Amino acid sequence: MTALMELHDVAVHFGGVRAVDGVSLTIGEGSVHGIVGPNGSGKTTLLNAMSGLQPLTAGRIALRGQDVTGLAGHQMSRAGVVRTFQSIRLLPSLTVYENVLLGAEHTRGRRHTAETTAGARAALARLEITHLARRHPDELSYGTRRRVEIARALAGSPALLLLDEPLAGMNRSERTELIDTLRRLGGEGVTQVVIEHDVPMLLDVCDHMFVMSSGRLLAEGHPPDVVADPRVREVYLGRHHDAA
Repeated sequence: MTALMELHDVAVHFGGVRAVDGVSLTIGEGSVHGIVGPNGSGKTTLLNAMSGLQPLTAGRIALRGQDVTGLAGHQMSRAGVVRTFQSIRLLPSLTVYENVLLGAEHTRGRRHTAETTAGARAALARLEITHLARRHPDELSYGTRRRVEIARALAGSPALLLLDEPLAGMNRSERTELIDTLRRLGGEGVTQVVIEHDVPMLLDVCDHMFVMSSGRLLAEGHPPDVVADPRVREVYLGRHHDAA
């Protein structure tokens, strides 16, 4: 496995709260990675650190072997690391196409070029929303808006796509469609890190899984093996997994 991103003893503290406490992990290029853990376990804070939105208290981050510790969010985006958030952040005054184009321009650092236009159109096609290009976000269902947001993130052809609970708030049909999309993107070699509470979904989509607890990495590995780990079942999955 070729390492795309490596975290070395990464820590993020807020006063006396150790939100992330010495996490070391490797994101393999071309793979889909899942992160699970109880609420408050540090998952989103870790994603913020990986995307440059949260300064580190300690540790180091490398991208393709280059030290990127301390780079701000826009710098990480230009380096090829983009993310979506738990809450959808589309601009309602812009069309779907214009929202997606912004993603290409932000990642590539240039405006209205043939490259950014091609990137936006390609992203719309990959998420199967080209027919909605002239619509506005408030005309679309929640699940479709989420697809637009992911298209915006993909428009700049990032090296690493970080998704924070992409299925949250979706109905069953929307969840099924997006799971199929993420699986297809993984098959196309798009490197992803996905935070989700839907463990069966992660088992279906991911090549590798990380489990966090109290800011630390509790377990990692092949998803079925991780889910079967007694520590993981006790700390997070428990009867929820048994029922699933």
